[in-house]
Amino acid sequence: MTVIVGRKTAKFSGPLVVFVIGMRINHFHKVSRWLPVMQAMPPMLAELAKDPDSGFLGSQNLLAGLRQVCLLQYWRDFDSLEAYARSRDREHWPAWVDFNRRIGSDGTVGIFHETYAVDGGRYETVYGNMPEWGLGKVAGLADATGKRAEARARMKATTE
Repeated sequence: MTVIVGRKTAKFSGPLVVFVIGMRINHFHKVSRWLPVMQAMPPMLAELAKDPDSGFLGSQNLLAGLRQVCLLQYWRDFDSLEAYARSRDREHWPAWVDFNRRIGSDGTVGIFHETYAVDGGRYETVYGNMPEWGLGKVAGLADATGKRAEARARMKATTE
């Protein structure tokens, strides 16, 4: 990853949905239980990346310790996220059914998600000497100068 020198901010304005999804490996030795859960996400991301009308803006991988992986996703709106999750002919639905059939509540693998609908003017970003990351990776970067030099100003800029 190339480090982008200086202070940058995401070139994004208006509302967005932040979706955090992840899994926790509760039993490392049961690879046959958790590996298929982990392998289910890349086809979903590939499918979404090929469909600009899906409302999916992009994602960022996160590692939360040795047992837990997370994916930070950005969506245009909640309706788009929900439509994808409930669509019977997209990658998510069969993976969800398979998880419930194979894993259910046996305790070998934990899963979670959190959804945040954020109005424009209610978020800001800054990246100092970083590779592209998060919303900046998804939406592109701008210099954090002028009207985007300070956090409060960046908050205001997200309504423009």
